Amino acid sequence: MIDDQPEAAGAAVAETENPIEGVFDGVEHVRGVAKPDSILIVDGMRRRFGGLVAVDVDHLEIQRGAITGLIGPNGAGKTTFFNLLTGFDTPDGGHVELNGASIDGVASHRLAARGMVRTFQLTKALSKLTVLENMMLGAKNQGGESFLRALFSPMWRAREAEVEVQARALLERFKLSHMADEYAGTLSGGQRKLIEMARALMSEPDLVMLDEPMAGVNPALTQSLLGHVKELRAEGRTVIFIEHDMDVVQDISDWVVVMAEGSIIAEGPPGSIAEHQQVVDAYLGTPDAPPGEPLSSETDGVPAAEMESDS
Repeated sequence: MIDDQPEAAGAAVAETENPIEGVFDGVEHVRGVAKPDSILIVDGMRRRFGGLVAVDVDHLEIQRGAITGLIGPNGAGKTTFFNLLTGFDTPDGGHVELNGASIDGVASHRLAARGMVRTFQLTKALSKLTVLENMMLGAKNQGGESFLRALFSPMWRAREAEVEVQARALLERFKLSHMADEYAGTLSGGQRKLIEMARALMSEPDLVMLDEPMAGVNPALTQSLLGHVKELRAEGRTVIFIEHDMDVVQDISDWVVVMAEGSIIAEGPPGSIAEHQQVVDAYLGTPDAPPGEPLSSETDGVPAAEMESDS
């Protein structure tokens, strides 16, 4: 396994301008509040596993161009909510709009083509392909993916060359160009996080959803990842990320959404969330809760066989 090389990948990233500064001025700090310009709107989303309710979200709007942090105690339903939004699981009910159009029942690969991409808590690199090949898989409109077109190289060679140039440019941006020809399986966990974020950008998305991008990453690479997330906002992209580290949430979030037991219990700017009584109760327990009783299970109440992991 290759080292994380913090002197290269973890170098400090220059502070980027926040193009939406002030956009939440005047927005109430209440759950379900309307946003000035919503890229994603969720209504009545429900998901049950047997008799257990994993997700129960009445209404949520995500501001275009902002970095929204999704937080909550273990088992709150955050990753399950991500899976429902991105087509990796099917809700029992509800309606979702992306850029004003319904995406109910749209498959995950078609959502990526529409501008919504996500990363995973456990990275999904194809270990027996090189880093460059992993990157190139993320691009849209590749004619060689069609069986018939693949038989005639003139129909896809030019596009493949364009994709390679794009992939190498992103590897350079993420300071990973020197690893282009390494097998993805040889990379460290932190490097795989970087590759997964870079690969997500190959489809030129409007909305990037990151599931615990900093988990298991050394401090040097964490700073690098934070800088890259801020760069996404500077480019006009929308980011939703799941995170447990409140220092990270405070650093990069414009708005924070709090989940507990599958529901949204609070929304607001980072500074207001820590003072919200329901949030304090969700993390620390209430006076009525028996001593030592966990707030919720580690798996959203979902059998381990039915899901990979949850935050």
